[in-house]
Amino acid sequence: MQTKTLNLEERLRRSLGRPPRNRIANARVTEEERVELEAAAGAEGKALGEWARDVLLQSARRSKDDVFFTELIATRMLLLNILRPLAMGEKFTPEQFGKLTEKVRGEKRKVAKEVMEQYRKSP
Repeated sequence: MQTKTLNLEERLRRSLGRPPRNRIANARVTEEERVELEAAAGAEGKALGEWARDVLLQSARRSKDDVFFTELIATRMLLLNILRPLAMGEKFTPEQFGKLTEKVRGEKRKVAKEVMEQYRKSP
């Protein structure tokens, strides 16, 4: 096992101005998973423990309403509702577009939750 050790000066610099970290959160992993995790940490120039802490906290603090996913769903809703009439040879007026954007704006969070729930239920 190859571990990067930090010198005392580097360790002190990193810990200045933050409360002491004196609790441990463990997870058991396979050897292959450990190698994968160390590679991911190394790619960000971090020690495995520091990287794991950052990833765990980022996940724990993430809003249940993922803004990027919601906006992706809104874009999908907009595209599907514009392309359908265009594919059928219909015209799409500026007024229709305005109504559609209002509808998407009002429904995007609800639809995003429904889609996410579908992903959670699927195997």
